[in-house]
Amino acid sequence: MAGKFQPYSDYKDSGVDWLGGIPSHWDCIKLKYVAELEGNKIESDSIHKYVGMENVESWTGKYLKKQDAQTEGLSTSFSSGDVLFGKLRPYLAKSWLADFSGICSSEFLVLRSEKVSPKFLNYYSLTEEFIKQVDSSTYGSKMPRASWDFISLMRVPVPTDNDSEKIGNFLDHETAKIDTLIDKQQQLIKLLKEKRQAVISHAVTKGLNSKALMHDPCVEWFNELPQHWKVSKLGYHAKISNGATPSRENMAFWEKGNIAWLNSSKVNDVRITKADQFITAIALNQTSVRQVKKHDIVIAITGEGQTRGRVAICMIDATINQHLAAISITDKLLNFEFLFYYLVSQYERIRYESSGAGSTKGAITCADIISFPIVIPSEKEQLEINNYIVNTGNKLDSLIQLAVDQVKLLAERRSALISAAVTGKIDVRNWQVPQAKSSSTTEGINA
Repeated sequence: MAGKFQPYSDYKDSGVDWLGGIPSHWDCIKLKYVAELEGNKIESDSIHKYVGMENVESWTGKYLKKQDAQTEGLSTSFSSGDVLFGKLRPYLAKSWLADFSGICSSEFLVLRSEKVSPKFLNYYSLTEEFIKQVDSSTYGSKMPRASWDFISLMRVPVPTDNDSEKIGNFLDHETAKIDTLIDKQQQLIKLLKEKRQAVISHAVTKGLNSKALMHDPCVEWFNELPQHWKVSKLGYHAKISNGATPSRENMAFWEKGNIAWLNSSKVNDVRITKADQFITAIALNQTSVRQVKKHDIVIAITGEGQTRGRVAICMIDATINQHLAAISITDKLLNFEFLFYYLVSQYERIRYESSGAGSTKGAITCADIISFPIVIPSEKEQLEINNYIVNTGNKLDSLIQLAVDQVKLLAERRSALISAAVTGKIDVRNWQVPQAKSSSTTEGINA
């Protein structure tokens, strides 16, 4: 790893192919000689603070303060300074250095070491190389979990006590700087997405002509609209239909099917160009599935997550399940792209009203969609608004992608820095916490 930090002066073969050479004064021994498996099984209670998988961020080792998780049955006890390593395969990259005592999910392995700094052990367990080796032991299982019997035999590089403490402190400082940059980029992404949503909302409810005469349409949720725009209900301009799921037990409905069938997850595609599942003509004729045509709009009508209320444009002929409704425009004066952007702008309203304005309704009915208020500019304005949203959206999407790429690059740099330090590829023994400066520095990031 080039930059300020140089390699050690002398190396030896670790005996582990993926680890390669390690500093000559380091050891490389089995993990069971470096750390002990701790944690007594105790009955969960409200006295001890509970840590679940959802409380640990993958790949970073950050503790996420979320609403207190509820658990029943047996949990595993841990103490401050223990390393909690997620053993369930989807969560292998979750490793956290505890800074308080409590109880945790039984899907964590609780490790304690007096051989190396707990910080060093935690950072090492977050390296991509370590995760890959552990992951390789879980293949073939229905609920793949990492076994301590396997992990304990993995060989780990072991610096001296002082070296491992120094490495841990170095990584705390340097990863914190990178994390700050990542947080700034993620905040930028959030702001850009909000800006994109605001652009859509303003364009489809205020228009592009700032000099247009406005008026109060006396319609809830609209303060004012261009005076010449028409206000109506969606059902007057489109046919609304709901879908179904053919019985999975009847293979005649599914086997060798060639008719696209969509579920509610497809609204996340925004523009649906392909299907993941297919039904047969028999299913189409004998069940209550509904067909949608190209340029129809589909809307997710159920769910407590973010899916309910989201819309997508269907770019293929298909059928839909009962968790989707199709909006097939019947009015030639209403452009499907404009309607799509309008419904995107109304997401929060749709969510609010479909939750019963705060009750537990949690669903959108076809009647709700039929009576949903819409605005209709002239055909020319609709096309102008569509073009404006596309052009402005493309510019914002480019900025968002740049920020996403920067986050990815910083995350890769963070991972590489951790790996280089805990495997002895860089020598940080002489590193000291830099004195505070008036201007920021990225010397560690460029290491």
